[in-house]
Amino acid sequence: MKRIIILASGSGTNAENIIKYFKNSNSISVVQVLSNRENARVLERAERLNVSCASFNRESFYTNNEVLNNLKLNADYIILAGFLWKIPSTIIDAFPNKIINIHPALLPKFGGKGMYGMNVHKAVVENKERKSGITIHFVNENYDEGAIIFQKSVEVLVCDTAEYVAAKIYTLEQENFPKIIENIILKNG
Repeated sequence: MKRIIILASGSGTNAENIIKYFKNSNSISVVQVLSNRENARVLERAERLNVSCASFNRESFYTNNEVLNNLKLNADYIILAGFLWKIPSTIIDAFPNKIINIHPALLPKFGGKGMYGMNVHKAVVENKERKSGITIHFVNENYDEGAIIFQKSVEVLVCDTAEYVAAKIYTLEQENFPKIIENIILKNG
């Protein structure tokens, strides 16, 4: 059984979707959800779904290896689902090609520090892009620059607001993220 730990910072809709997707799997299990925000809604969702959850601070993530040690002990793969902190090299080195992130745009466009959530969708609309989408990628030492695993696009209409684009992207995330995670884990072991 391959074990997933999800790192998330916000409401946790992607995390909940992943947990539900693997709930009855014989080969993959979400064993824990960790957040860098103690009041993040993702923790409530995980608890409601009977998945172990906890929050951590900057020191335990970047300095004293507390989070790293937990990950090494309990995870085969790390999934970022709306996690906004940069992953330290100690974690990247311990999990080569085993940290997977989803980004709400077609990278390399609209990626990097500060490009998350509505910031991305507003940038897409302001730049008059005709399509947007999701990018699922491995995590490396730079924001949104890891090897791309999967992309899927949707049309952006001239009349679309950032909120409409966000709704289209949300649908793509929910339909594709768990399946791609499963494919990668089953393929790579």
